[in-house]
Amino acid sequence: MGCGGVAAGRLAASTPVTELLCTYRFGPSTPARVLAVHGLTGHGKRWETLFGRHLPDVAALAPDLLGHGRSSWDAPWTIEANVSALAALLDAEGGAPVVVVGHSFGGAVALNLAAARPDLVAGLALLDPAVALDGRWMREVADDMFSSPDYTDRAEARNEKTGGSWGEVDETELDRELDEHLVDLPNGRVGWRISIPATLAYWSELTRPVPVPRDGTPTTLVRATYTEPPYATDELIAALDAGLGPNLTVLEWDCDHMVPLAKPAETAAVIRDLLG
Repeated sequence: MGCGGVAAGRLAASTPVTELLCTYRFGPSTPARVLAVHGLTGHGKRWETLFGRHLPDVAALAPDLLGHGRSSWDAPWTIEANVSALAALLDAEGGAPVVVVGHSFGGAVALNLAAARPDLVAGLALLDPAVALDGRWMREVADDMFSSPDYTDRAEARNEKTGGSWGEVDETELDRELDEHLVDLPNGRVGWRISIPATLAYWSELTRPVPVPRDGTPTTLVRATYTEPPYATDELIAALDAGLGPNLTVLEWDCDHMVPLAKPAETAAVIRDLLG
């Protein structure tokens, strides 16, 4: 497993889109069968335990999205920019269709990728996807991040996680998150390895309408029942049901929003089912 791509920073205007993403590879050294897309403020290495422990025989790609981790932090910060970068990544891999797994914001990116490039998507696993959310809610979230984007120290960052949607996640996994993703900032505080301006822009992207992939795309949507208000809304499920019909499977799991970390074995089973 390694991260291929570029370090966060300023790129030349001519930089190929395939070099924008820092991408982790898991499993055999064969063409990827799965593309795993993390959520907002996350990173590709979050998928390491899932694939290493539960899907060791499956070749997978897990990039840091734009504005996240070690990928480019340069604008534009849009769903389309991420879709273009992911499509280029899969084209460079050979262009064979893969199962796309998207958590939260990654679910929105996955749906848009399936709509824009159906030739690259064999199936979708949407893990508590954040799509077509309420604009006032997203404004409140963005306001909170703008007013308090960092932490005094590691302990404060950890407490925010355990007091929120990470409460069910194994402590070892939380320590891995802090080791990988928490960095010292120039102001003497600590924060996540993300671009705050990019993240603020992405909260708005979560209000965009539901993109429905082509008819026939096998799709499994997991809704986390402990999240209130829900990220996977009734309106989202209804829109996908209208477009996909019997090709949509909806599962409700008793967990909070961090579905792939809280229930890795169950998530792996969903992925295997889509792989056939």
